Amino acid sequence: MAAKRKLAENPNSELIDFLHELADYEKNVSRMIHKYNAYRKAASSIAKIDHKIQSITDIKGLEGIGKKIAAKIEQYLSTGKIKKLETNRGDETGAAINQMTRVMGIGPTHANKLVHQEKITSIDELRSHPKRDQLLNKTQQLGLKYLEEFEQKIPRDEIKQMETILLREITAMDNLLRAEIVGSYRRGK
Repeated sequence: MAAKRKLAENPNSELIDFLHELADYEKNVSRMIHKYNAYRKAASSIAKIDHKIQSITDIKGLEGIGKKIAAKIEQYLSTGKIKKLETNRGDETGAAINQMTRVMGIGPTHANKLVHQEKITSIDELRSHPKRDQLLNKTQQLGLKYLEEFEQKIPRDEIKQMETILLREITAMDNLLRAEIVGSYRRGK
């Protein structure tokens, strides 16, 4: 397996971050899953490029980048900003919904309810809300309690140790069984 560059080391990481932010807004606030998927696919395609994108011609024909996303990328390349993203960032309700969806078990629908019906606009407000335990199920309560821990990546060395133990135990159970660590670890991130 070839080692892949970490996103932070990618010369286009800022553009990729912008696309991910647009994707999250579309999923959590606009509820436009097809746009969410399109932005994620475009970000994934750009992440594979190992040189700094200088112009729109650098991404011509790249999978997952249609006319509308290309226009946003061109806007970013010429101004350093994406107008839609700036507008989204000014949307306090959208920002609050995105905050709520950081909690494990809280999806866009429940986040919408927390923001619109309960007027909760931040993680801190959710933590201190008097009806918190009635508003959240057990999974969501755990997600809120351990939010910061869940957002931390497990160090690669630790995953490697777990992989060694798991593979040894799986092979001991049945020599025909196979297992592989997946997710960001497999992608080299």
